[in-house]
Amino acid sequence: MSTQNLLVELFVEELPPKALKKLGESFAASLAESLVAQGLADADAVVTSFATPRRLGVRVDGVLARAADKPVSTKLMPVSVGLDADGKPTPALLKRLAALGADESAVSQLRCAADGKNEALFHDSIAPGTTLTDGLPRALEAAMAKLPIPKVMTYQLADGWTTVNFVRPVHGLVALHGADIVPMSVLGLQAGRNTQGHRFEARVNPVVITSADSYAAQMKDDGAVIASFAERRAEIVRQLQAAAAPSGLKPIEDDALLDEVTGLVERPNVLVGKFEEAFLEVPSECLILTMKANQKYFPLLDAAGKLTNQFLIVSNISPDDASAVIQGNERVVRPRLADAKFFFDQDRKKTLETRVMGLAKVVYHNKLGTQGDRVDRVKNIVSAISSLFAAQEREYGFIPQGPELEANHPQLHRLWQDAQLAALLAKADLLTDMVGEFPELQGVMGRYYAQHDGLSDGIAFAIEDHYKPRFSGDELPRNRIGVVLSLADKLETLIGMFSIGQLPTGDKDPYALRRHALGVIRLLLEKEPTLALDKLLDHSFLAFDASISNPGNPEAKRELMEFILDRLTGVLREMGYSASEVAAVMALNPQYLAKVPHLLNAVNAFAALSEAPALAAANKRVGNILKKAEGEVGAAADPARFVEAAETALFAALSEIAPKADAAFAAGDYTTSLQALAALREPVDAFFDNVMVNADDPALKANRLALLNQLHQTMNRVADISRLAA
Repeated sequence: MSTQNLLVELFVEELPPKALKKLGESFAASLAESLVAQGLADADAVVTSFATPRRLGVRVDGVLARAADKPVSTKLMPVSVGLDADGKPTPALLKRLAALGADESAVSQLRCAADGKNEALFHDSIAPGTTLTDGLPRALEAAMAKLPIPKVMTYQLADGWTTVNFVRPVHGLVALHGADIVPMSVLGLQAGRNTQGHRFEARVNPVVITSADSYAAQMKDDGAVIASFAERRAEIVRQLQAAAAPSGLKPIEDDALLDEVTGLVERPNVLVGKFEEAFLEVPSECLILTMKANQKYFPLLDAAGKLTNQFLIVSNISPDDASAVIQGNERVVRPRLADAKFFFDQDRKKTLETRVMGLAKVVYHNKLGTQGDRVDRVKNIVSAISSLFAAQEREYGFIPQGPELEANHPQLHRLWQDAQLAALLAKADLLTDMVGEFPELQGVMGRYYAQHDGLSDGIAFAIEDHYKPRFSGDELPRNRIGVVLSLADKLETLIGMFSIGQLPTGDKDPYALRRHALGVIRLLLEKEPTLALDKLLDHSFLAFDASISNPGNPEAKRELMEFILDRLTGVLREMGYSASEVAAVMALNPQYLAKVPHLLNAVNAFAALSEAPALAAANKRVGNILKKAEGEVGAAADPARFVEAAETALFAALSEIAPKADAAFAAGDYTTSLQALAALREPVDAFFDNVMVNADDPALKANRLALLNQLHQTMNRVADISRLAA
């Protein structure tokens, strides 16, 4: 059957720019998917999406005017129900046939076939293929229903009575199959070939689309519109770079801003604007944010990455003389920058420390108190972390702060002091005018104000960095004070929310607890390898008042530990490790997260050995035997009780291999530790071939279980290798 390309365009009122890219992609994909499901297009058909501020469109190549007929087999009923003893049709069968549009003459054409243990009657027919005229409205309705938009508009059609729902009111519908209009209607609109071009610069209006294949070219030539989102975005990038190049500058890179601006214009025209150099005294982050967020400009950076007083405007019009457009934008941005300068100057009149008391009036959570309470808890967790550092050097456990720490650990004492001060001031910038206007700058402004107050760069950077990492791939705090403060801040949030039962559910995570957990994981993986997760949680829980989090309550602690380890499992899978390797390592609940990649590398190397499958299977068998054992199993076997030669051989092999494996493990050479187990394959196989573990003699059975317990402990120092068994 012959095919032609299909074009569909909805001409609408201005669509939300931040959502336009997803709207266009979803509309095209869903409509094509529906056409494929109806047999009107092939699954591998080329689909081209069009999306501008005032239109959603799609071209699907190779669409049929009518889908191919399809054979349909309908199960009617069991033979015993449909035919009587004489083979005549029963009333039930005749009624069922009538419902299918067939009469008694169709009985002779019915097919008998096995249906489980019985035979059933089947009616075979040919279903005529769907026509494009009937199928396209269904596809269009399905595509509109699947658009990723949380809220739609309700509006009336031209008749004044009918109400419809869509993202924005629709004013035109184009549906062309090749050069022919598809006779259909949707949202009260009859399909045609006329659409609107650029609001001001179209060469002709309306634009009369000749065929599906000429749409993009006609929109560009006659309508002054680049209909493809991707093509328009690429054109903006080209113009941005071309406009910046003569001055040796480069536009700031921001994919989200680029997508949003692409959703605001139909034919981009990039212009260069300037502002007074005096505004550059304001922190660049403030200027960049106000230009991007409020005006959708692209700030220009010099070769060193420093902000300049020039910016790029993406205009939707291309006048012969653009000076009025440039001057208008410069006039609009000036008050924005003046506001930023005013906020910055006013904020510096008060120190961060004088703002701390005000945090006691800012509610954080009705069950967790104020931001002031939160600061106190973060300071306590900072103390706990500092004490854990000291405990690594001394063997007497959790060390209180004070003269003991100052005398024996002067560097840690200084770290503790600086981290305490950073924790005290970390949230103070929430009360500044600049952060009140631009919440995205919290932490950043704290750093600037701390430096203005004369604090060290170490403390200032820690104030900024304690929010890091803020997203996947974000940089980590640049100094140890920042690392300690970042850990404390994230743990305070996690522990607080878990203690009051505010756990994430499904895709809902209003307090970003998953992100906080991933931040803790990255900090322990990359910055603090000597901190154990379990001890960190134990001491951090002590920072909370018993009215919020009972330190003796193991439930919240257990849930939080599982939550973090679950996130770690996902991180490791994303790093490329197999599910079985990750399961083998995570089965032992590792607490020093920085060691986990090394453990996984060792497991990966072990899995490549020829002995690995047999040892993994044996380890699984040993684990099952020990689980079923009644009573306490001994930690070590008594060689004097051995009866079989295979017992003696396995014990001798263990006695030789276990010390080597343990020594390598203690030295951090996990690969050698695991690979040493390869020599156990033959004695282990011989043991299971020749020894009955569950002997009738209780003493003999207990000794053999103890031997297996020794074997199990040796084999599972690095990971639970039974998880590698097929």
